[in-house]
Order: sequence, then structure tokens, then C-alpha cells
Amino acid sequence: METELLNRITVIPGLMGGRPTIRGIRFQVADVLGYLAAGMTETELLETFPFLENDDIKAALLYASKKINHPVIRVNNNAA
Repeated sequence: METELLNRITVIPGLMGGRPTIRGIRFQVADVLGYLAAGMTETELLETFPFLENDDIKAALLYASKKINHPVIRVNNNAA
């Protein structure tokens, strides 16, 4: 299921500056996240942008979660 969702996210050079978009259309993952962060519900988002599908929202959230979950390397400043 994750792979199917992530396949909805496309990065196409020349489209939206190479930023991740939803299914190759001119709607960025960042747009989905921004609207949700501003308080828009998933239902409102789907009604406002009828070309979006529920799985597009899930895909944007999954993509974002994968991008921010990166390894953290700790540096020991007390090492001699």
C-alpha cells in the first residue's frame, strides 16, 4: 500500500521547479500539507480541489513523513 501511495508523488524536472507534485499535475505536496496545516479538513480540501483524491492526501502525508524521518548523527563534543 505504501508503494502505491508513494507512486502518486512525482518529481518532474521543469514542473513546479522540480518540487514533488501530486500525480504529475501542477499541485505540490507542499500545497496539500500547507492547507492541512492551516486547518482545512481533508473533506474541504477534496471539495475545493475536485481533481484531488483521498489517496493523494494520504500520499502527501506519507511522503512528508518519509522525508523528515532521517537518521540523526550525534557528535560527542567531549571526546579527546
